Amino acid sequence: MSFINYASREINCKIVYYGPGLCGKTTNLQFIYQQTAPEARGKMISLATETERTLFFDFMPLSLGEIRGFKTRFHLYTVPGQVFYDASRKLILKGVDGVVFVADSHEERMDANAESLENLRINLKEQGYDLDKLPYIIQYNKRDVPGAMPVEELRRELNPANVPEFEACATSGEGVFETLKAVAKLILIDLKKGK
Repeated sequence: MSFINYASREINCKIVYYGPGLCGKTTNLQFIYQQTAPEARGKMISLATETERTLFFDFMPLSLGEIRGFKTRFHLYTVPGQVFYDASRKLILKGVDGVVFVADSHEERMDANAESLENLRINLKEQGYDLDKLPYIIQYNKRDVPGAMPVEELRRELNPANVPEFEACATSGEGVFETLKAVAKLILIDLKKGK
């Protein structure tokens, strides 16, 4: 669903970071934003409500490479983690080109991970998307926490389709850019195919 701006010769692609509350979606985007040269990024916009500190999304364009003489610009969004904010999640998924599912490595968050992943599939399906046909990456975040679940268990529960996956610690930045580059590359491959 990339948007092509012929006047500026840009292809705009939307990447959505999805996952349960407090899994590290926002921390990923904040790290990317802080480490990106000011001339290569747009303004970060954050929305919050009085009742929920995690209800916000971040908007940030990144420029990477060209396709047929057009620059590519990536817009990064997070969704609110709580299922209570499902309408916001659906709205943010509209026009998505690629998804990063951020899973929390804490064992006690496994049910929340599974619930959020199922919610992602349902919300995409309602809009005519199939997660298995979208550029899609899984990030196992918080690998630095004591007692983090083994990756093999996370993979068994969350990645039966064997999509690309990365271990990360968003607070230190480990695995953050690797995840972003991988999903961006999948989106660019789709664009070159003319999808």
